[in-house]
Amino acid sequence: MLRKLYVLTLSALAMLACLPSQAQNPAGDPPSSTAKADSTERPEFHERNPRYVLRTSDSFDITFTFSPEFNQTVVVEPDGFVTFRGAGSAHVAGLTLPELTETIKKAYAGILHDPLVTVSLRDFEKPYFIAAGQVAKPGKYDLRGDLSLTEAVNIAGGFTESSKHSQVLLFRHVGNNKVQAQIFDVKKMLASRDLAEDPRLMPGDMLFVPQNAISKIRKYLPTSSMGLYANPLTP
Repeated sequence: MLRKLYVLTLSALAMLACLPSQAQNPAGDPPSSTAKADSTERPEFHERNPRYVLRTSDSFDITFTFSPEFNQTVVVEPDGFVTFRGAGSAHVAGLTLPELTETIKKAYAGILHDPLVTVSLRDFEKPYFIAAGQVAKPGKYDLRGDLSLTEAVNIAGGFTESSKHSQVLLFRHVGNNKVQAQIFDVKKMLASRDLAEDPRLMPGDMLFVPQNAISKIRKYLPTSSMGLYANPLTP
């Protein structure tokens, strides 16, 4: 009788594990509203080649070709502002270098006539990506060269035994306070040996590998029942 009860318990848990992940909506998984439901769709992120934007603590050199007395090195303050020599302050956090150049020209318009300005970054945040969730070594990694999603997973130590390979999420900043997400079926890509839909990472991207259903219920499985189920004739 006890063995029959164990078998029934395991059968019920197996049925729960087969339920669609949307119905379970386990705590800890990213909200489904941030990603498309069809994991087979090819991602269409905006701004495929975005320009670098200034952040706090970045520093840059300003060179005036015909007015070297105004040459200077400037650091972006925590509030996003900088102070230009003899020309007041301006908010520059979030600007690209071309936009920064125009801002500098406007700041010096009352002092210099159509100044020829060159801006070059001195110290800035290096490109990076973040790997989170069910990877062996979650963390922040340098983004060096052209890197794909599957390559980034390997850099983060690969999938764990609890990974849900078929629903890997990639989050990307596409504007001020805006983030897009896309689901990728890495399991299918690797099984079919077709990496045509393997996306290239951009600076600041975050990949998240959710936990699979089996690992979520594993802790509720009675250890003794597993032995009885596997060896029903054991005395």
